[in-house]
Amino acid sequence: MKTKLSNYGGIVAAIVLIVFGIASIVVGANGRDTVRSNLGKELVVGTPDMTPTAIAAEAKAAGLKNVALPTKSVANQTINTGAEARTFAQYMRIHALEATGGQTYSQMPRYATADGKGTNDAKAATKNPKTGQPLDNPARNVWINETALSTALNTSYFAENVALFSVVMGVALLLTGIGFLVLTLGLVRVPARRSGESGAQASSATAVPAV
Repeated sequence: MKTKLSNYGGIVAAIVLIVFGIASIVVGANGRDTVRSNLGKELVVGTPDMTPTAIAAEAKAAGLKNVALPTKSVANQTINTGAEARTFAQYMRIHALEATGGQTYSQMPRYATADGKGTNDAKAATKNPKTGQPLDNPARNVWINETALSTALNTSYFAENVALFSVVMGVALLLTGIGFLVLTLGLVRVPARRSGESGAQASSATAVPAV
């Protein structure tokens, strides 16, 4: 009775692993397809300067220092994979730093000034002619837009990798379930020893060494 229950339990566990494995593969494949499909709909194409050599020259000309530069090229390529989206986002960051003089959002002054340097003093800022309120630093808006877009692109990269992980885990679960089912049903048996070999081994085991 216990043997039958153990067999039934093993079969159920194997079926559950197989079902979860198939489901994980389907979900992962669907997620990967969704990421690539949505990226393709945005019609994002890399600009001609999105090569390691070209961007390094631009960064040097802009006086950017201690900035991580992209190592892959997406120049004139349609961005429709997570890896390409991540690379495109890296180039966008360099472009944004070029526009802001190498400063990030937190390093830039809040308000705009006539000389373009910006200030945190509302009284010294350029005023809106209609409202009289200080104008925001336009360079900060460049950084806000870049951050929003690059975050979306990096999320695509993350989502595609999660989908890939789901597929890999699904394959692992599927193979584990199949192997467990094979063992439970006894489809793999250890080959029986030949009678001659077993008899010879028994004789050698019982032989008494000569004195």
